[in-house]
Amino acid sequence: MKKIVLYIVFVSLIYGGDSIKLPMSFDSSFEQIITNPKNKIIKYKGNVKFVYPSVMKWEYIYPTKKEVCSNGEDITVVDHDLEQVSSYYLNKKFDVAKVLSRAKHYRDNVYIARYQDKDYTIALDKDGRLQSMAYYDDMDNKVQIVFKKVRYKKHPFSSKSMQCVFPKDYDMIRG
Repeated sequence: MKKIVLYIVFVSLIYGGDSIKLPMSFDSSFEQIITNPKNKIIKYKGNVKFVYPSVMKWEYIYPTKKEVCSNGEDITVVDHDLEQVSSYYLNKKFDVAKVLSRAKHYRDNVYIARYQDKDYTIALDKDGRLQSMAYYDDMDNKVQIVFKKVRYKKHPFSSKSMQCVFPKDYDMIRG
């Protein structure tokens, strides 16, 4: 019975209120466009998985093969081209759910959120699913992430599927 009550409370926290509603998990293909202050553009493509509140796995397939896994506190980056794994503790925790919970309706399907001294512009599709997110990073690069073929799920992905996978002989860097 306690599990049912906790689940109901948890679901009401996720789906309640005026902010953008997040599912328990989602997956999507994405295109990430980074524009530096000199207007040079780099584009990345891949797939992303998310589990509430802040577990993410980014699988980059273009222009390089890379995996980025984070629980909001730690991040692991696997660069398959360099055969290298970097693991870091994040000084600032990043919580996607908190970003979206702070979003205020701007117009149509566009929302603005302020989180950790950054402004995020978030767009939803006609069904209320995440369509894009844009912000400026710590190096003044404009970052835009466009989500395509978004599939919201009612259950989380397995913890194993959210981990970065790499051969044991890759170089390890810990920071």
